[in-house]
Amino acid sequence: MPYASTRDDVRIFYQLVGNGPITLVFIHPPGMGHVTFKQQLPLAKKFRLLYLDLRGNGRSGRNEEPITIPMLATDIFDVCQELNLKNFFIVGYSNGASIAMEFALTYPPLVEGLILVGAFPKVNSVLLFGEFLLGIWATKVDQMPLIAKVIGHAHAYSKEFGRELESYILKTDASTLHEMYNEGVKYDCTSKLKEIKAPILLVYGQRDYYVHHYQKEFAALHQQTQIIYISKAKHQVPTRFPNEFNTILQIFINKHAPTNDKTSRKNF
Repeated sequence: MPYASTRDDVRIFYQLVGNGPITLVFIHPPGMGHVTFKQQLPLAKKFRLLYLDLRGNGRSGRNEEPITIPMLATDIFDVCQELNLKNFFIVGYSNGASIAMEFALTYPPLVEGLILVGAFPKVNSVLLFGEFLLGIWATKVDQMPLIAKVIGHAHAYSKEFGRELESYILKTDASTLHEMYNEGVKYDCTSKLKEIKAPILLVYGQRDYYVHHYQKEFAALHQQTQIIYISKAKHQVPTRFPNEFNTILQIFINKHAPTNDKTSRKNF
């Protein structure tokens, strides 16, 4: 199994598939691991896909240092450096979108575009805050089987995948997930949205009502924000609506992909 090492010698599990000229880096929500994006594998026919398990999640290791969102962004940078990946698009799902935004703010020259699914620059709604609090409570009392079953069922496009995801979530220990939920609920990059240089595509499920209001903050603070809703979808867009999502990804990437006759943002 392939692993890359971070600057503090933590082993990060990854899979690099496809041979296209453009790379997509996928960032999963806490606990779910790289299998979250199994339905995006058909994109490997046109693009190179980097799947990874965040520090302490799935097959990746961790150390005793507290996990933070800036740390996770740095881990992804270290993996990409080891694999010599540059000028890529980042796909961040749910709280994984927060890590994607942190990466774009910290390493702007590397990011050609951000595709953010169910994204929020901060937790400021009652329902979203309640979900985080529920996760914080459940991990504090070590209810990982319950968490795995709930998330697996919500994202299952088949019984087999539901069981696979549930099993993969159980590879993450409760204390790690507890740290990640605490970090997620505290993270706030709203004031820095205007500093993100890359274009942003926001993808929301039409029925994912409790995150819809965040589009106003993105649109007001980031001039290159595009917003797309997927009909009949709730939050679980990558797993339950892969055909629509994959098509949207391709269109956005083809529009913003660097070409030889384009001037790089790094020259501005």
